[in-house]
This record gives sequence, C-alpha cells and structure tokens, in this order.
Amino acid sequence: MVKRSKGTRSKSRYIMRKKPRTRGVTSSTKALQHFEIGTNVSINIDSSVQKGMPHIRFQGYTGKIEGMQGDAYLVGVTVGSKHKTLIVLPEHLGRVR
Repeated sequence: MVKRSKGTRSKSRYIMRKKPRTRGVTSSTKALQHFEIGTNVSINIDSSVQKGMPHIRFQGYTGKIEGMQGDAYLVGVTVGSKHKTLIVLPEHLGRVR
C-alpha cells in the first residue's frame, strides 16, 4: 500500500485550477493593490503565486483587514464560532462589492 499524501494542496485539483484565458503571470496591479484597515475582502487564491497563499480551506471566504505584516495583510475570518487571523498577500485578495 502507498501512503496517502496529506499536504496543504491536497484535494485542490479543481479548486486551484485557472481558466485557460487567465493562465500565466498575474498582472502587477494585483500585487500592488492597497487595502485600508477595516475593509471587507474576499479570499480568492491565485495558484500562480505560491508565496503568501492562505490554506485552501479559506478559498471563497470573506474577511476583514485587521492590519499589516510586512507586505502581507492580516485578514480576520470567522469559521463557525471561531475567529481566525490569516496572513495573506494582496494577490490572493479582492474587494467585496
């Protein structure tokens, strides 16, 4: 028997997949976007940027910017009744409309 891998990107075959037209290097404007503290953001993982990527379980969640840590943002997310703080680069964040 082969031991099953349980890495952070396991079970992510279709969630992390990019559409053919959006493949390749992401635009620099995505990396340079700025968020104010208290802004609501959605977590949309960009699989072409591995650095500062949140865990796959937070794909599609909405959180609030709580602060900064270097170039990354501290995003507060409520999962059930627990509050979690994620460290996410701006490439994986988007504004909530």
